[in-house]
Amino acid sequence: MTVPEETGADTPTPKKTWRPLTWWSGEDARGRSVWGRGRVLAALAVLTGGLLAFPGAVPNTPGRLGSLLESFLPWLGLVIVVLFGLAVLRRSATALVAVLLPVVAWASLFGGLVRSAQAGDVDLVVVQHNVSDENEDPAGSARALVDAGADLIALQELLPSALPVYQEELAARYPYHEVRGTVGIWSVHPLSDTRVVDIRPRDIEEYWSRGMRTVVHAPQGDFAAYVAHLPSVRLGGGGFASARRDESAERLARAIEAEEQARVVLLGDLNGTVEDRGLAPLTSRLNVPESGFAFSFPASFPVARIDQVMARSATVSRVHTLPAVGSDHLPVVAQLRWQ
Repeated sequence: MTVPEETGADTPTPKKTWRPLTWWSGEDARGRSVWGRGRVLAALAVLTGGLLAFPGAVPNTPGRLGSLLESFLPWLGLVIVVLFGLAVLRRSATALVAVLLPVVAWASLFGGLVRSAQAGDVDLVVVQHNVSDENEDPAGSARALVDAGADLIALQELLPSALPVYQEELAARYPYHEVRGTVGIWSVHPLSDTRVVDIRPRDIEEYWSRGMRTVVHAPQGDFAAYVAHLPSVRLGGGGFASARRDESAERLARAIEAEEQARVVLLGDLNGTVEDRGLAPLTSRLNVPESGFAFSFPASFPVARIDQVMARSATVSRVHTLPAVGSDHLPVVAQLRWQ
């Protein structure tokens, strides 16, 4: 007679076998494929890459959503970082591969701005700054701008009450200056042929003078300098209100296109980034900075560069910002080389 073997507490319990987590095996500890997870993350990555590669596909109606996206396009880089982190946590090879798409798109658009500008001769250094009509220390602002050592300084939102202060503080370094309306330019080189550039939108009936043009007589040759302050944009329930800004940009572009001087430098608070299609009339005719993000607004936490320096027959090799000087904008310094 065979007696069944008893099982007691001392009998070892078989251990459950777990598969090791390895990326190269294609499976996780529960046997799920690393290629089968993270499909939602992968879709979001492809969408982000599509927005970076083809922002023009986003329509501007209703609410000018396309311009809104383009205004903050560089910040999609943060979305890429988040997607990458989630893909690693999710252990999804599919999502990681998909994230490569927006990485390549972002690098092709903004990689040049990240790298340092190539060393070379600088023919012109300029400062662009909206000094703010609420600036409580115009003298201090002027002195800070002088310290930048630029050849030209372009200012916007010049109030009649503050103008004498800027004139006094800038006179020693910049003996030549012209002011039209609320915009002005100070130069170490002589100026001539200054005139107002009418960039006022059609629906503004009151006095509005925010554009000017002058000829700068520099040692390397004459060039036309334009100073402009385009209308502000607003983000509200109706979307991104930029119709006035876009119309003003078109009028400014036509004036520059008709400019007789071969060399042109535009300095201004354009209330838009160079990626924004609303500024396409200008960016399609002028060269934009090749290096430096130089976010200039708002000064307390800059998220976009809406203060621009563009040029014709010149390369804007680098832009950077100065510390805040009493305005809600940061001053932007640009280096240019004539072509």
